[in-house]
Amino acid sequence: MSMVGNLLRVSKTELEDYLNDSSLLEDNIYNEEDDENLNLINIDKAWDGIIFLLTGQNFMGAASHPLSKILFSSQLIDEEQDLGYGPAHYLSPEQVKELNQQISKISETELAAKYDAKKMAELEVYPEIWDDTNALNYVSDYFKDVQKIYAEAAENNEAIITFLN
Repeated sequence: MSMVGNLLRVSKTELEDYLNDSSLLEDNIYNEEDDENLNLINIDKAWDGIIFLLTGQNFMGAASHPLSKILFSSQLIDEEQDLGYGPAHYLSPEQVKELNQQISKISETELAAKYDAKKMAELEVYPEIWDDTNALNYVSDYFKDVQKIYAEAAENNEAIITFLN
């Protein structure tokens, strides 16, 4: 099985609703009638590679790094809820704006300079494909998606919920 990263843009009211009743979040995410949730993006298995390029560590080692919060804020919707690989994390609209200011300035060139296939393999950065010639493009393309969803959420004063499934 694979662990896929997801980011969901939500209004502040929706976030409050999910914090009060986490089953609403699960219903929203896994609503089979609504296959096309435009506020939900899937970053495939690139999530740990993104964390590495931002922090120099895998997600386990980067927990205290401020930029790891783009995917793992440690603010949980419901610590008892399992959306596939644990509970969902969230950021308030204010936190989204702050992180957006930081990640919006990161270029592909900067990401490429931090790419180190050997170190990523040593740290067992998921999904352990880093010697592949297209691995940097894979992670870089998904990072652009993360930048886009953060920019949209910041512009719309929205929160972001992240989870692995």
